[in-house]
Amino acid sequence: MRTGMLALAAGLACLPFMPRLPETWQLLALLPVALMLLPWRSYPVSFFLLGFAWACCSAQMALDDRLPLELDGRTLWLEGQVVGLPEMGEGVVRFQLKGSVARAHRLPQRMRLAWYDGPRLQAGERWRLAVKLKRPRGLANPQGFDYEAWLLAQRIGATGTVKQGERLGASDGPAAWRDQLRQRLLGVEAHGRAGGLAALVLGDDSGLSRADWRVLQDTGTVHLLVISGQHVAMLAALLYGLVAGAFRLGLWPRALPWLPWACALAFIGALGYGLLAGFEVPVRRACVMVALVLLWRLRFRHLGLWWPLLLAFVLVLLVEPLASLQAGFWLSFGAVAVLVWVFGGRLGAWSWWQVWWRAQWTLALGLLPLFFALGLPLSLSGPLANLAAVPWVSLLVVPLALLGTLLLPVPWLGEAILWLAGGLLELLFQALAWIAAVLPAWLPTALPPWAWLLGSLGVVLCLLPAGAPVRALGLPLLLALFLPPRERLAAGHAEVWQLDVGQGLAVLVRTREHALLYDAGPRFADFDLGERVVLPSLRQLGVDRLDLMLLSHADSDHAGGAQAVARGMTVGQVLSGEAGGLPVELQAQPCIDGASWNWDGVRFTTWRWAQAGEGNQASCLLKIQAEGESLLLTGDIDERAERALIEQGRDLRADWLQVPHHGSRSSSSAAFLDAVQPRAALLSRGWHNPFGHPHPRVVARYQARGVALHDSAEQGALRLLLGSGEGVEGWRQRAYFWREK
Repeated sequence: MRTGMLALAAGLACLPFMPRLPETWQLLALLPVALMLLPWRSYPVSFFLLGFAWACCSAQMALDDRLPLELDGRTLWLEGQVVGLPEMGEGVVRFQLKGSVARAHRLPQRMRLAWYDGPRLQAGERWRLAVKLKRPRGLANPQGFDYEAWLLAQRIGATGTVKQGERLGASDGPAAWRDQLRQRLLGVEAHGRAGGLAALVLGDDSGLSRADWRVLQDTGTVHLLVISGQHVAMLAALLYGLVAGAFRLGLWPRALPWLPWACALAFIGALGYGLLAGFEVPVRRACVMVALVLLWRLRFRHLGLWWPLLLAFVLVLLVEPLASLQAGFWLSFGAVAVLVWVFGGRLGAWSWWQVWWRAQWTLALGLLPLFFALGLPLSLSGPLANLAAVPWVSLLVVPLALLGTLLLPVPWLGEAILWLAGGLLELLFQALAWIAAVLPAWLPTALPPWAWLLGSLGVVLCLLPAGAPVRALGLPLLLALFLPPRERLAAGHAEVWQLDVGQGLAVLVRTREHALLYDAGPRFADFDLGERVVLPSLRQLGVDRLDLMLLSHADSDHAGGAQAVARGMTVGQVLSGEAGGLPVELQAQPCIDGASWNWDGVRFTTWRWAQAGEGNQASCLLKIQAEGESLLLTGDIDERAERALIEQGRDLRADWLQVPHHGSRSSSSAAFLDAVQPRAALLSRGWHNPFGHPHPRVVARYQARGVALHDSAEQGALRLLLGSGEGVEGWRQRAYFWREK
């Protein structure tokens, strides 16, 4: 039976690795084959096929619920109900709408919307809204958060921006009660940590600032401020321990069997906490695991620890197969598996502090392969930070936060307890901030499969019991994760990456020994693409130092991410066409017209219109020449700057052209295109951007000259090997079944 369960688990977990889903008729054909194999010794194959078919059918249903293509980019009036807790901050309200209906149009069951300068919304309200709708779509880069996979895992079929709306019905029921409780929590004086308490009690993390998230990520403690399996399990363990302790002290009624009552109260507490937190997928997963562990403790201890873990894995994926698309799913089950592997069946007694210390370092070590595979940042200080932070939050802050919330109706008592919980949380953040300043998170470089397998084998060997003969081989193999082979470019060639940063620009240029970043992506309020996309992508591509960051001009869509990049890695020099308009911390120097240098056989030349005013016209241009092939990066120059360059007699000819100003109609003049004579052009823009870029007239000019247009909004990040004569590779060409082409 265990073999069959393993096969079923493997079939259910296939989704993250599938480039496309099978056709419906293929899935229907699998069903009779699986049923025919069931009575025979090939039943594991049958279980695998059944799990695979169910996972694919569930994923296909989620894909079918996406916004129809003909409605993509259209504005419609629709009605629906607000679900979950709306996120409010920085002048925008983000919320989910369920059960939306529109006249004569089929809409997805669940949508994620943003309302700029919108009113305060409450969960459970019904609204009539005018919404500009979009199909689920995210940025596609070598590294970064996969927004499309996340939306699919949440079964969100559309995103959109609210233009106007009217409330049709007030909020009531449990949803309204949770929202009112959140407002009450956020209004409590808790040393400025009311948002953190709301995150721990209700699972609403919108009250945490970007700086808070950065500290948590740098110290590997993100799991502490989101309601995860750890919080649910710790509450269940606390209730179980209270009953067990009362029994041992003779305080438990003899008429009541303590073990069933301990398990029942622990599960009720875990379930109640889950309902309070909104019972989202991670919490449901935690409740299933707690229920199975308690059942194992009550009746089935003879089956060992691996059986309830495997059963929980299967049950979670049977209920929601798309959970496998989320990193948290793999990390939570991976963490439990590591602990079972390390502590299960070991001989000898350990003291409590030995158990706690071993748990931290073995988790840090055991989860390394998952962090590398998922492309997540590694916290070097994580084991040390968690050693103190986990009991601090789980044994002090969370119980006090829950108790204070429960006693809020009692005058001053509940608020006093929450004040104490907030103070403890503030002390924790101060300590974590100090640790993060000393040891920030590290973003690893992408590994070839063989290096990852060797490193993973090293992790397994290191976790073997002391005295195992092959354990000594673990550390040398483990180094394969941290010392990956570096592929070096041939002299005279330049690798160019135009990253997908939406309505902005960021271009990485690498030669054999040097790296240059031309523009650093946009930053809008606290949404910094330099931090979220550019820096992780540079790390993933093996860049740990920039010799030069050239910011064409000071506009936020080109230079907004520069500070995040400079914080995250060493930058040798910063140049810009508007050096005076950049933050002082960057120490930017002015771009010099006509400056030229050579890196590894690749020639670089900068140009800038001396009479340019501020803004787009002041953009510093960069021409790159490698083995007779050239690329011209133009920033946001307009027709006047283009004309000035032509009149100065500059040799603008280039094989590749970065489309000026994202394809605005005020640039890419006919005279400029005739002077450059490109055979292909790279366009960086946002999907359905509000400016209408690229303008149809501009596109027509390129098409009239036979210039191939490569668009980051359609193709994702674009890679070009300058000097090889090869074409462009778009990151969206890498097939994932959930990704829009």
